[in-house]
Amino acid sequence: MGLMSVADPAVLQLAMADDARAELLCVAPEGEPRDVVYWLPAMGVPAKHYLPLAAALAARGVAVALHEWRGIGSSSLRASHRCNWGYRELLQLDLPTGMAASRTHWPQARAWIGGHSLGGQLACLYAALHPRDMAGIALVASGAPYWRRFRHGALVGMAYALAPALAALRGHLPGRRIGFGGNEARGVIADWARSGRSGRYAAKGMAVDLEQALAALELPVLAQRLRDDWLGPAASLDWLLGKMPQASRRHEQVAPDDLGGGPADHFGWMKTPDAIAAHIAAWITAHGATATIPHRSGS
Repeated sequence: MGLMSVADPAVLQLAMADDARAELLCVAPEGEPRDVVYWLPAMGVPAKHYLPLAAALAARGVAVALHEWRGIGSSSLRASHRCNWGYRELLQLDLPTGMAASRTHWPQARAWIGGHSLGGQLACLYAALHPRDMAGIALVASGAPYWRRFRHGALVGMAYALAPALAALRGHLPGRRIGFGGNEARGVIADWARSGRSGRYAAKGMAVDLEQALAALELPVLAQRLRDDWLGPAASLDWLLGKMPQASRRHEQVAPDDLGGGPADHFGWMKTPDAIAAHIAAWITAHGATATIPHRSGS
């Protein structure tokens, strides 16, 4: 089965509780899938850029639903002075709507969640809030943004001070212009920068203790780190995984040889995701042998 034959996605139209809209791209293998990975992109990256990863997973029998971040790609919203949101909207409005659509689309499949970079962080937070809905978490090139876990931490910490100020001034972070992320809502940048400064996760407008929820999480976690990824260093990933001491954690390093000689960095793997997909599929198979279809909370 060629990758192109499974890469044509079904497009589900999502309508959130606050009338925001977006498309959910669903890539299915041949036959009825036993497992589906709900995939969260990196900051500012449209969902369609993960179609090669979805195709590689579908070729191994795993269905994939590609989430679209609010304000990016097919989203009906664009961040501005008048249009703002933060982690609360992502975790309480957008992700529940997308997950519900994925469950309806593949009602018999076990649900796994995964993500790239910030998407991996939000995947962990969402799973911590809804642990009975998930079978496990797959991370690629992810890690906590805590400034002390980076080689040039002082510069990173400075960015966490400057980015929210710039976003407040402009009404959004002009990521396309400065070469980092997309045009991001100032609320998202404020929540992200706060976690970068403090090393702890919190979302404005959410009373739940996200750190406590992570600490209680018992799901299996697969973390694939790219060897030459300065945006996701080993110490950053270790800080994120350390927040989930009850989870069964597996940490793998991906080298250029695993990617056909391509760069093993933060984004280069997206062009040649076959080996990464193979690791995810094998991990799902190993853990799926004892997993049941997660509880459907409908939330």
